[in-house]
Amino acid sequence: MAPPPYEPTLESLRQHPVPDWYHDAKLGIFMHWSLSSVPAFAPREHDINELLRERYFEMQVYSPYSEWYENSLRFPESPVAKFHRETYGDKPYEEFRHDYERAIEAWDPEAFADAVAVSGAHYFVLVTKHHDGYCLWPSRIENPRRPGWNSKRDVVGELAAAVRRRGVRFGVYYSGGLDWRFDAHPQRTILDAMAAIPRGEYPAYAEAQVRELIERYEPSVLWNDIAWPTDEAALFRLFADYYAAVPEGVVNDRWITPSALIRALRFTPVRKLADWLLYRAVRKAKDQASLQPPPPPHYDARTPEYTTFDTARPEKWECVRGIDKSFGFNRLSRPEDHLGREELLTSFADITAKNGNLLLNVGPRGDAVIPDVQIERLRWLGVFLSRHGDAIRGTRPWRRAEGTTDSSIPVRFTCKGDRVYALLLQRPAPGPVRLDGLRARGEARAAWLGSDGPESVATPAEGGLVIDAPGDLDDSPVQAIALGGVDDAAR
Repeated sequence: MAPPPYEPTLESLRQHPVPDWYHDAKLGIFMHWSLSSVPAFAPREHDINELLRERYFEMQVYSPYSEWYENSLRFPESPVAKFHRETYGDKPYEEFRHDYERAIEAWDPEAFADAVAVSGAHYFVLVTKHHDGYCLWPSRIENPRRPGWNSKRDVVGELAAAVRRRGVRFGVYYSGGLDWRFDAHPQRTILDAMAAIPRGEYPAYAEAQVRELIERYEPSVLWNDIAWPTDEAALFRLFADYYAAVPEGVVNDRWITPSALIRALRFTPVRKLADWLLYRAVRKAKDQASLQPPPPPHYDARTPEYTTFDTARPEKWECVRGIDKSFGFNRLSRPEDHLGREELLTSFADITAKNGNLLLNVGPRGDAVIPDVQIERLRWLGVFLSRHGDAIRGTRPWRRAEGTTDSSIPVRFTCKGDRVYALLLQRPAPGPVRLDGLRARGEARAAWLGSDGPESVATPAEGGLVIDAPGDLDDSPVQAIALGGVDDAAR
């Protein structure tokens, strides 16, 4: 039975359920590949949350995000500006399109789709237009400030078809809140960016382009960034029309429409005061401060950036991050700047246990090649999911997210039906392992997903259940145990 149509009202839109496929997927792959991947330069000394906490008023001057290259270039003192002067002289940013479009002509979408598929991800989100405004599809909506500011080749359509052939859902990212063709004011702080949401002819242009993306590609995810330039009435019509076209679609939480406060940020004294108040709040929060957009009236999933949580969240969320400190490819990134295997897999297990998905970004180079260091990490995920995927895919948070073993190995819990999964965030030594805080309901059974051995009995003991770790566990730093007949001892 088809779902009922949604009305363009908040009450109706909030009836839209987060679709099961999105709950089940757990892993998505993001892709930032824009003109900025040609110079591919950003400082690597700090991650974005460190800058937020420690250098708030210089965040974008020293941004580790190479896709913000054009904005960083506007600060003469920035590392990007120094690099650009020494490497390219006074070359305008727009001229990078020539090298980029030559790469697009020779680009193989199948290679990109293979990289996505090898990770075991169930959905993929492509950046179709980033803040520089360049579109990766031959849009029929002409940019009024820079005609022809788009690819002649349909990168969006070809990549959508390629990943779908591999059984992966396709989503689109669109930068609704920033477009530097319409507002090129340098953005030094978060509130500078909010003040730069274009007005005038831009809101109609952005809405028309997003509607075009929906019509052409029917994306399973509609991922907006920064903010949204129209009023709420127009936005709610857009959401209702999207859900009509894609009933199992997902919208993220960055659709913040221009409020009176946001409009007031265009006045420098107001923005300076608001920046100071935000800075004080960040300093007060200390290590807890991170990039988390404030929630708009309607969304399906929250999208904190380079951020995870201490507890399971009641609402669906998605950890959005790069493999290193940037989303776009950064030529400066060193091996130690990239996620290690243990950090990647333990973080993935932790996110899953707390009702989250991991949206992990890859950033191809300007020559349309995904670096080997990124492919390697996608393979790590694929290998892990091939053995331990039952403890991840299709699961839901259990009664508690965290636990420990008698040897202090951290544990994360998921469940699927009446089966509970314990994910040990360290490979245990062979022999008895006690999962603390669990009790048996009748005979408790256990099977190690990283072993070829048979299911065994979980033995009740003071403080929890004892399970023998076999000697043939695979080398994964995260080991999963499927448990039957167990419960939380606190119940």
